[in-house]
Amino acid sequence: MEEKFMKEALKEAKKAYKKEEVPVGAIIVKDGKIIARAHNLKEIKKDTTCHAEILVIKKASKKLATWRLEDCEMYVTLEPCSMCAGALIQSRIKKVIIGTMDYKTGACGSILNILEDYKFNHKVECQTGILKEECEQILQDFFKNLRKKKKENM
Repeated sequence: MEEKFMKEALKEAKKAYKKEEVPVGAIIVKDGKIIARAHNLKEIKKDTTCHAEILVIKKASKKLATWRLEDCEMYVTLEPCSMCAGALIQSRIKKVIIGTMDYKTGACGSILNILEDYKFNHKVECQTGILKEECEQILQDFFKNLRKKKKENM
């Protein structure tokens, strides 16, 4: 089941890639059903907070008419940053399932672990490595192509 849902998050990452956004996708699942999906829109929206995780939390909250997402799980292709990890805690997400870790800005176990290292009033379960290779590959391809484009435009 986890791979099935991560494939859906990867579909969102591919949408971001096509828009020349960093290819990160996220979905939120409640009772075995996808209730929200999103991908990065930071460049298009010119908004630092338009990470896939923040956007999908907003959509799920709107759909459920509550900010408390206690019975929900998030599937995200890349480890959340500190802003997004904080949003996971604040929205009371039950569990986050991560495709690949982010060794530059990750905040769910790689650089730091906001979900476990602090005494917040809510704990978010965390699982990593679901479709890790696929989640890494789309990011590697994106940045390789980005570097190539920049070199061509010099």
